[in-house]
Amino acid sequence: MDFVSMLPRMSEPAVTIAGTGSYVPEKVLTNAELEKRIETSDEWITTRTGIKERRIAADDEFTSHMATKAAQRALAQAGLVAEDVELIIVATITPDTLTPATACYVQDNIGARRAIAFDISAACSGFLYAMEIARKLISGGTVKNAVIIGAEKLSAFVNWNDRGTCILFGDGAGAAVLRKSEPGEGRILAMDLGTDGGLTHLLNIPGGGSAKPITKENADEHLATLAMLGKEVFKHAVNHMKAAAESVITQAGLQSSDIACVIPHQANLRIIDAIADRLTVPNEKVFVNLHKYGNTSAAAVAIALDEAHRGGAFQRGENIVLVVFGAGLTWAAAAIEW
Repeated sequence: MDFVSMLPRMSEPAVTIAGTGSYVPEKVLTNAELEKRIETSDEWITTRTGIKERRIAADDEFTSHMATKAAQRALAQAGLVAEDVELIIVATITPDTLTPATACYVQDNIGARRAIAFDISAACSGFLYAMEIARKLISGGTVKNAVIIGAEKLSAFVNWNDRGTCILFGDGAGAAVLRKSEPGEGRILAMDLGTDGGLTHLLNIPGGGSAKPITKENADEHLATLAMLGKEVFKHAVNHMKAAAESVITQAGLQSSDIACVIPHQANLRIIDAIADRLTVPNEKVFVNLHKYGNTSAAAVAIALDEAHRGGAFQRGENIVLVVFGAGLTWAAAAIEW
């Protein structure tokens, strides 16, 4: 490690992940059940995506409800009471309401009266965008701690007649508690974020905003549902995720061999395999839960982090890399010493 690469660590207080939590709805929607709804098959879905099933929230279960449960589990693991939480960031593209922010509902639900609360929208990259915002606010002294949450009810924004997209998405939430690192604890080593707004057309929800409000005249056009150009998204996802992951590994002064676990965005098994290959990381070091939950957008890497952590995929003192991409197009990566 050279002197320059050490400067950010020396000049800013280190920030650690003190606890993680996640929540997924009870209802399981399998590929076999989808076969009864649309023209598809378990074999077709599995070979093209790696997805076997996904979770679907109940009609009266909202993004804020799932976010709240994930946050409570993360707080319990971190040993932090809600009254002491100073910042809540919810990353979501499926908010309960356009305003107020879903984070405001979560603040009220958990009783975090002192917390600043707001949402960010960066699609599948949102959880890592939230991590970087929280890291800077903590290291800069604005707040002492933060709860960051990725939460989505994508089932409410899926066209269930479109077999190209409805097979991909599911619901859930993941959370992490961040605070300043104490001696002997791990730290967030490096982060890399990026956006290419010239590619907004590749993955979006075209209707429902101010540009194209939903009216009785266009209500049957499914404008408020996810639309995607899959092949183009695949190409850009692999390239940007590889570059972002390599960037944080280099910034942290690490080699691929120093990484105990890579936790990629859970969107498509082919993308995950391509990233592992390009980073020269063995498959056994790559955490995958895509087959159980499908793509849960901002929640995906957060849920995966919690499951990997609680399942022993890495230990204290080991290095992990999180890497994601999403609509925007956006991408992000984090190198973390646990």
